[in-house]
Amino acid sequence: MLAKRIIPCLDIKNGRTVKGVNFEGLRDAGDPVELAIRYSEEGADELVFLDITATNEKRKTLLDLVKQISKNITIPFTVGGGIRSTGEIGDLLAAGADKVSLNSAIVSRPELITEAAERFGSQCVVAAIDARQTGDSWNVFTKAGTYDTGLDAIEWAKETARRGAGEILLTSMDRDGTKAGFDIDLLRKISSAVRIPLIASGGAGTVEHCIDAIKEGHADAVLAASIFHFKEIEIPHLKKMMQNKHIPVRL
Repeated sequence: MLAKRIIPCLDIKNGRTVKGVNFEGLRDAGDPVELAIRYSEEGADELVFLDITATNEKRKTLLDLVKQISKNITIPFTVGGGIRSTGEIGDLLAAGADKVSLNSAIVSRPELITEAAERFGSQCVVAAIDARQTGDSWNVFTKAGTYDTGLDAIEWAKETARRGAGEILLTSMDRDGTKAGFDIDLLRKISSAVRIPLIASGGAGTVEHCIDAIKEGHADAVLAASIFHFKEIEIPHLKKMMQNKHIPVRL
């Protein structure tokens, strides 16, 4: 079995790391370069950088900040926010990103998934899905969680995989920042619907939540922000606890 991954997430606004609850009420969480270095040294398996206001501000991701971070870390690095074309993807990869996370742009034009996969390889393409529960189903939201597309999250996950995405980053908007635990039901439904790796995001508050996302939700990786930023959980400790539960991890 492949090792399960622990992935800190840097949500970036105005060049600073921020964190909110349900995509709102953002507070400062520190310098992104300093945090990135810390996570690389602490044994994080990957790092995700999301420029969370780029799409709504109709601008490109902060290339200079991507370059600074990539020069200072030794772990794989995924970048997202405001990416609209294969040209912009190429610029980010050239700046040091290993993968790109695509959300609003691929909902508007799903062909971008295939174009990116064909040009750069599926391993570089992460389909980011922000989902909110509506009755018995989950809808896909874009534009930093401000626009309800009406798309069913499970069906959209299938389509992104079919079009060539190499991985899905699934965020439960209902759980984001609440520390109430991942949406296990949603994770199970998506993990059973696709054959590509699934990253669980939204709701991490305890070690047990992370373990449940993998053992019960069948996620391949867990992504979290505030519990790592504010040192509520240390990555080495989390990995040891996961190993104690017979989850394969890189120590």
